[in-house]
Amino acid sequence: MAILIPIGAAVTLLGLAGLIWCILRVARARKASLGDEALRGVMQKTVALNLGALFLSVIGLMMVVVGLLLGAA
Repeated sequence: MAILIPIGAAVTLLGLAGLIWCILRVARARKASLGDEALRGVMQKTVALNLGALFLSVIGLMMVVVGLLLGAA
């Protein structure tokens, strides 16, 4: 079960990269001085991606914890 730890770490890093990408996407949209409706549209699309990246990160961390618990047993 030690294989869960590196796989979980990779999944967590993938989720973290997604979160950083979402932050950069919204920051670029704000700098572009878009109108209210256009900015709202970008943010609505980004919220779904943000939640998916957060979920991926949590699943990865859970995999690491499970790998550590099963490795200690």
